[in-house]
Amino acid sequence: MLRLIPILFAAALTGCGALTALEEASTPLEVYELRTPEVAQSGARRGVEVIVEEPLASGSLATERIMIRPSPLQAQYLPGVRWADPAPAMLQTMLVRSLSETGGLGSVSRRPVGPRADYAVLGELTDFQGEAIEGAESGLVRVRFVLRVVREGDARVVATRSFEATELAAATDPDSIVAAFDSATSRLLPEAVAWIVSQAR
Repeated sequence: MLRLIPILFAAALTGCGALTALEEASTPLEVYELRTPEVAQSGARRGVEVIVEEPLASGSLATERIMIRPSPLQAQYLPGVRWADPAPAMLQTMLVRSLSETGGLGSVSRRPVGPRADYAVLGELTDFQGEAIEGAESGLVRVRFVLRVVREGDARVVATRSFEATELAAATDPDSIVAAFDSATSRLLPEAVAWIVSQAR
């Protein structure tokens, strides 16, 4: 089971306790980021401009902290570590980079180059956490997001699809958990990117 250090809030700290808290607060967190996976080339380039909005997410996910669920109704964070960016912004960056690398679109960005893009990709990040497995020494990582391709000219939703992957972590240490996140997103992103390109016609 994933072992977590609970975060305790004290109303007042005095003496050595206060000094210890200040020292811990000033300790920098280890920073992790996920790799942008390789994607298949899309053949002939089309002059289509696509913008990728930052996905929506709940408050517990819209943070740089790496979330862990010891139980379905609990949200905690791995101590001493964080993502390089909040999880929704990280997903947005990977989508922009991956879509650009397909070579099948005119331009891909976070905001329109001109007055209006041809399509917008809207998303919601619903799961991006480690989860405990009852009776096991390791855990798993679950990543799930919903994407919508919207035609900017008339605000019509062209298509909607959800993408989900789970990956077992080799152990409960941060390196193992982040490696499981990396494996999960490396499987999901190429699938999501191919789908977006197929819809942006």
